[in-house]
Amino acid sequence: MVSMEVKRNDVYCEANSVLRKRSTNTSSPAGFTKPEDDTQIKTVLVPEKYRHVAAIHTRQRSSCLSQDSDATPSFLGFRNLMVLVLMAYILELVAAKHTEGNLGRQKRSNGGSIPNNEAVHDTTWRNIALAHGLNASLCLLVTSVTVYYYINHPLIGTISQVHAIIVWLKNSSYALTNRDLRHALLHPNSATSMPEIYSHCPCPRNITLGNLSYFWWAPTLVYQPVYPRSSRIRWFYVVKRLVEVTGLSVFIWLASAQYAAPVLRNSLNKMVSLDIASILERLMKLSTISLIIWLAGFFAVFQSLLNALAEIMLFGDRQFFTDWWNSPSVGTYWRTWNKPVYNFMRRHIYSPLVGRGWSPQMASMTVFIFSGFLHELLVGIPTHNILGQSTNPFLGPFD
Repeated sequence: MVSMEVKRNDVYCEANSVLRKRSTNTSSPAGFTKPEDDTQIKTVLVPEKYRHVAAIHTRQRSSCLSQDSDATPSFLGFRNLMVLVLMAYILELVAAKHTEGNLGRQKRSNGGSIPNNEAVHDTTWRNIALAHGLNASLCLLVTSVTVYYYINHPLIGTISQVHAIIVWLKNSSYALTNRDLRHALLHPNSATSMPEIYSHCPCPRNITLGNLSYFWWAPTLVYQPVYPRSSRIRWFYVVKRLVEVTGLSVFIWLASAQYAAPVLRNSLNKMVSLDIASILERLMKLSTISLIIWLAGFFAVFQSLLNALAEIMLFGDRQFFTDWWNSPSVGTYWRTWNKPVYNFMRRHIYSPLVGRGWSPQMASMTVFIFSGFLHELLVGIPTHNILGQSTNPFLGPFD
């Protein structure tokens, strides 16, 4: 859930750009300027019209489960989760015993069977926005049609659809951010101040192929002209993360093929006959293995794969998630388990809508409807089953 701290009548919004500049041993690739040695912390105010340039990535941060993390994470939420899993197992065991009893009775009974600068900028922006929109939307449309009609393998289809959605989101962030940067360049006397980190690669120096290519591969959905950078690539660290991805992928495949799929197949006839006890017993079994598979997939993607990519790209801000397992509410969970998507929604949808006078509740609803639409594309297209079910969970939890 998107934070509600943004006030409707604010003239200025915090750009989330509390900057702690790195030491001079930090290297910078072509197209980026290395920050100077300075330990001062600066808070930058950005007018509401420039909400798309808010600096999300301002300093180096480690993943909370990494050995490089400054603080040891609490795993209290996992203890509570294990209690829930144990309760689910007990309920599943009771349902299984009940089903076995019913099955035995059935067998016995059946015999054993069963025009100014502003105007010029607006005109230029409309043309560029149209071009960006057509480019990104056509990429997403062509991929979605191809996956839906011609790709029957769910894994290949999901990977293709995920890539298309990421490309669409990155194109949108790139266009919106540069729109605000161009507007600020055309109005240097306006009461504005860009995030301090952007001064190391001001517009239009950021419009280079190298700058765009870095954003294309960086593990973030939010475009910035400059990102916090690490000093070197630790290849042994990369190898460890890739080994984790490989091992967890094999585990997920084995668990799905050897346990989840057989349980699901055996549940079909119970669903047809509306055997409630058997359906509940199968659901308990599926919920347990689904939880294990989800946790393994989460660790493989957000802890292992994204950290390996960040290490290769020298990407300094690696806070891809926080301790969502300790979330006291559903809203906190949505804000902490997937930080790249949350940062995109907050920066490019929620904050601009609130800045235009929308209430926080309406802005949050818009964010979750849009998020549900993306999940429908992600789930419904590869499975050839667009029913709108993946959108439903996003329409309930609002702060």
